[in-house]
Amino acid sequence: MPLTRQQVIADLVDVLFADPGELTDDTELVDVGLDSLRLATLIDRWRTAGARISFADLAEKPVLGAWFEKLGV
Repeated sequence: MPLTRQQVIADLVDVLFADPGELTDDTELVDVGLDSLRLATLIDRWRTAGARISFADLAEKPVLGAWFEKLGV
């Protein structure tokens, strides 16, 4: 099943224990609890879903809208 915006948000909510209502395209994910371990967990999930993404790709700009672009969703 291809990765969707809804799945990205659901995974972020799960890993960061965030409120989905606080996640917008402008959200700085470090501000809501993102760290390297959680980022690695997310990348593993998304690679399993078919995303071709690296740790560096997402760590470079941890903003939700930028991630949507990098993930192609």
